[in-house]
Amino acid sequence: MSFGYQILGFGSGGGLGPYNVQYLVVAGGGGAGGGHGGGGAGAGGYRTVATKSLEVTAAAPYTITVGGGGAGSSENPGIDPGENSIFSTITSAGGGSGNSYGVPTGKSGQDGGSGGGGGRGIYGPGGPAGSGNTPPVSPSQGNDGGAGGSENPSGNPLRSGGGGGGAAQAGTAASAPTAGVGGDGSPSTISASDVTYAGGGGGGTGPDGTQSNPAGGAGGGGAGGRFAGGQAGTANTGGGGGGTGQNAAGAAGGSGIVIIRRETASSASTSGTVTTSGTDTIHTFTADGTFIA
Repeated sequence: MSFGYQILGFGSGGGLGPYNVQYLVVAGGGGAGGGHGGGGAGAGGYRTVATKSLEVTAAAPYTITVGGGGAGSSENPGIDPGENSIFSTITSAGGGSGNSYGVPTGKSGQDGGSGGGGGRGIYGPGGPAGSGNTPPVSPSQGNDGGAGGSENPSGNPLRSGGGGGGAAQAGTAASAPTAGVGGDGSPSTISASDVTYAGGGGGGTGPDGTQSNPAGGAGGGGAGGRFAGGQAGTANTGGGGGGTGQNAAGAAGGSGIVIIRRETASSASTSGTVTTSGTDTIHTFTADGTFIA
C-alpha cells in the first residue's frame, strides 16, 4: 500500500512542473579585418522572445554558453568569427569576421549571425560582404555586411573596408575613400533597462579617407580606424570589431550575453547574476554557467 504525499505536486507520482521563461541570447561578435582598409566585423547572432514562451522544467539544469568575440585578423587574410551562445534549444551564431585587403580583389567577409564586411581591393574590386542569419533561423538573428571598396586603377591609395552587419540593420558598402559603417543592433528591455545589443563594426580607411573613425553600429559595434587600428566591440553586447586602416590586425569582437527572465513565483533559482523587476526575476550570464530552473 502506498502512503506517498500528493501535496503541491510532490511525492509519489509528483514533481515540480514546467514553467515558461523569456530569453535573450547574443553570440560573440566577429573579429575585424586587418591591413589597409580591413572590413568591419559582423555582430553576434541576436535571438530573443518578447514574452515568456520557452518552457523549462523546474529544478532542471540548463547549460549556458556565452560566446567570446573573435580576435581579429592580421594583415594577411584571417578568419576570426565570434563564438556561439547557447541556452536550452536556442543557439545564436557567432558574428562573421571582416576580412583584409586583397590583390586585385579584396577578401570576402565571413558569414555568421551577422555578416562581416569585405576588405578593400588593390587595383581591383572590393571583397564581397558576408551573409547574416547564417545558419538561418526565424525570426532572423542578424543581417549582411557591406562590400569592400575598390581602389582607383591609377594606384591612388583609396583604402576602405565594408561595415559589418548588425542585428537590426545591414552594414553599408564602402565607396572609396569612404568606408562602410556598421549596422545598428537591436534594443531589448529584458534586463529591465533599455539596452541595445549586436551592432556591427565599422570598416577601416586609409589616410586619404574622409571619416575620422568610420562608425560602428549602435549596440557595441567598434569604430573602424582611419590609418589606425579599429576599436574593439563592447564586451557582453556581441558587437563586431572595427576594421583597421593601416598595417595592423583588425580589432576584436565583443563577447555575448545570455539573459533569462521568469515570474518570481515559478522558482527559487539563484543562478547567474540575479535581479528583480516587479513580479519577475532576471538571471544574467556574462560567462559560461548553468541555469537551474
